[in-house]
Amino acid sequence: MTLTGNDEHTGRPRRLPRTGRRRRPVAILIGLTLAGGLLLTGCGASDSNGSSTDGSNKSGGRGFPQPAPIRTSGTSQGEQKNTPTGDASREFAPSPDYLSTFALDVDTASYGYARRALADGRLPEASTVRPEEFVNSFRQDYRRPDGNGFSVTVDGARTREKDWSLVRVGLATRDAASSGKRPAAALTFVIDISGSMGEPGRLDLAKDALGVMTDRLRDDDSIAVVTFSDEARTVLPMTRLGHHRDRIYDAIGGLEPTESTNLGAGVRTGYATAVKGLREGATNRVVLISDALANTGETDADAILENISTARREHGITLFGVGVGSEYGDALMERLADKGDGHTTYVSTIEDARKVFCEQLPQNIDLTARDAKAQVAFDPETVKQFRLIGYDDRQVADEDFRNDRVDGGEVGPGHTVTALYAVRTGPGASGHLATASVRWLDPDTRAPHEESGQLETGSLDEDLWTSSLRLQVDAVAAYFADDLRTGDDKANPLPGALPLGELADRAHRVASAAEDKAVDDLANAVERASGLMG
Repeated sequence: MTLTGNDEHTGRPRRLPRTGRRRRPVAILIGLTLAGGLLLTGCGASDSNGSSTDGSNKSGGRGFPQPAPIRTSGTSQGEQKNTPTGDASREFAPSPDYLSTFALDVDTASYGYARRALADGRLPEASTVRPEEFVNSFRQDYRRPDGNGFSVTVDGARTREKDWSLVRVGLATRDAASSGKRPAAALTFVIDISGSMGEPGRLDLAKDALGVMTDRLRDDDSIAVVTFSDEARTVLPMTRLGHHRDRIYDAIGGLEPTESTNLGAGVRTGYATAVKGLREGATNRVVLISDALANTGETDADAILENISTARREHGITLFGVGVGSEYGDALMERLADKGDGHTTYVSTIEDARKVFCEQLPQNIDLTARDAKAQVAFDPETVKQFRLIGYDDRQVADEDFRNDRVDGGEVGPGHTVTALYAVRTGPGASGHLATASVRWLDPDTRAPHEESGQLETGSLDEDLWTSSLRLQVDAVAAYFADDLRTGDDKANPLPGALPLGELADRAHRVASAAEDKAVDDLANAVERASGLMG
């Protein structure tokens, strides 16, 4: 089947200062109750054969939900008056709402850190487990667009729990450009050299990966190096590589751990260095490498970022956070990247570190979309309940989907974004199930664009575990994350969830069929968790 979509160009907006994301107080887990009736070469390109759904409207002409219009006041339809307590993403709250809206997120740090914890023989803290980051850690086969923006793929499969399905919304940007086509890079590396970074798998990984990355950068790229422990200092001002690579190698090679962690000073000095070395027409990034165990100076993410807000707003300098260490300040790094218009990842091996700096960093040098948001509208004539899996910290008020003053996510080439929903359809329901839309601003003109895809109940695969391999991988990742978050609390598992031991067996079968080392690693992680949980 082919995907249809509409590109909506609504005119070039006046540039306005950003406001903070508006979080819906509605639980991420939404129940829908009806009353009578959603470096620098790009080393790992994905396959191009997506599994898009038929975009035609087969709902018989009835009025199924459409994306929310801009509203200047009031609340979104179905917005809850009372915010539930506890883990909101696991609660079914009665609501007439049929819309789900969130900012795009390409972070993967949560999954990387969970793997590290399991390899060390311990379960990760439930608060560090973000299901969307587990799912988005794996290669997808979505169709990619030719230009900036996104393609939209919507598919799904029925689980073995009656009337419940997993629905997948897949967004993909164009392939990462070759190193000759991307913009020049002006990268300020802010490197933690506190005492805790002396542990194997921290500063040593960073130094190795940065050395390899420097080999691969172009002559017209620039690098600055800032270090911090109890205080911060600029080791290397913004330096064009050209014939100066030896200066960069020397700066990296001389890094040694010492004293405490004044992360706030490091970020502040890093942004000041980036502003001083700002290059017009280049992609200016601050890359923070740390275990994020701040213990000196300012330790609150919002306060740290307030100090560098001008650099973010006026110069568009964004933050790419690279976490390291067996003990890791996940919450602080996640908050810094979220509020700093950036992304996070986590590394624990030389291979991880080289992949981040040789493959993932290029995807954050060029931008294909700014302030990207997704909205999924479920059809109340076929859908009884739905639950977005993850994206706890990325929720956006439904009426702000087309409000371009509200922050979304910044996404570069070579990325995919996947959102999974658990969806309960009515007995024997048929016809239109959902419409998924993505809205973004062109990175150069700031003009808004949209693309949409639709899903019919008849397009759902009959059995999740015989559906496409990539959907099965996503399902394993989501069920695994859900299990790690719940531990012994099985009061509200995802529909169709398997016991962890069975999930490990399923993961190994999927890994064997996929012939993908990353899926092998997932299967091994599930098996370790199963052994630790007993």
